[in-house]
Amino acid sequence: MNLPNKLTVFRVILIPVFVVFMLVPDIPGAKWYALFFFCLASVTDFFDGYLARKNNLVTDFGKFMDPLADKLLICSALIALCSNGRFPAWIVIIIIAREFTISGFRLIASDNGRVISASMWGKVKTVIQMFAVIMLIMDLNNVSGTGTTGDGVIYVIEQCFIYLALVLTVVSLIDYIVKNRDVINTTK
Repeated sequence: MNLPNKLTVFRVILIPVFVVFMLVPDIPGAKWYALFFFCLASVTDFFDGYLARKNNLVTDFGKFMDPLADKLLICSALIALCSNGRFPAWIVIIIIAREFTISGFRLIASDNGRVISASMWGKVKTVIQMFAVIMLIMDLNNVSGTGTTGDGVIYVIEQCFIYLALVLTVVSLIDYIVKNRDVINTTK
């Protein structure tokens, strides 16, 4: 297994660690540990792709697992943020539905001997989702710890990231379906 693929597997291993810190707030500094592990996992997303392309180490495993690792990381974060009341459930449902749809396309393509890599729209969507998650974990609008949120510049920025993530989720889904519609019509 090459280094980019090891980084992808490492990202998957970091997910349960991140989730524990997200969902067990009684741990001193839990939000900051969650932020650290989420950022670490997110950085591996950049480096695995960069190293794979730079060193000509692109593999079918990487093409399949890298987007899957991203989906697992983002969906875990969104579900945790939803359970903490920081991310609207209806948007989480749309994002997860998109991920299942794309995964279905990839399975059909794989069954027909094709591996479909992530598109540019999908990559941009993932980056915006990661920034949204980072901002929501930091919860800078609630620095006082009083639990009061909902006003101020930080809140507006968080909301912009949430809705930009939603728009890019839908745009990337449409782009993916249009570019790969032949997968549905392909038979063995």
